Amino acid sequence: MIDREHDLPVQGQARLLRLSRSSVYYLPRPVSASDLAMMRRIDELHLDFPFAGSRMLRDFLRVEGVEIGRDRVITMMRRMGIGALYRRPNTSKPAPGHKIHPYLLRGLAVERPNQVWAMDISYIPMARGFVYLAAVLDWWSRRVLSWRVSITMEVDFCLEAVE
Repeated sequence: MIDREHDLPVQGQARLLRLSRSSVYYLPRPVSASDLAMMRRIDELHLDFPFAGSRMLRDFLRVEGVEIGRDRVITMMRRMGIGALYRRPNTSKPAPGHKIHPYLLRGLAVERPNQVWAMDISYIPMARGFVYLAAVLDWWSRRVLSWRVSITMEVDFCLEAVE
């Protein structure tokens, strides 16, 4: 895009293309051999421990005798496009446009068994995927009245638990 041999100066070409002059003059620096070796070791550790974040990887490297800071590990992980694998928050976030039902038990005193039941669905992480647990509880006695487990989150096993 930028022709350094053209009659129009580089500054004028950058202005016409709406580019920052600093991006036109910037020449990327090659990654040093020591950084490449460090990135290779971080990648090996990440394959062995995919749940490890920058702190844990830094500690692994320090055990091996490599003095490296956490910020440097973060920079290298970003450059390689890797990150720790873990469950993300907001797993119970409702879908956009989902109706929020009113809370009907506000101010109600629970004083006897079978007055109020509650149902909850939870997931249990397994080696491969998740198992979903639906449970029906009695609020007064805190007892589990019924429960069902399923490998898919469909309505059938919830209805079985309620029945």
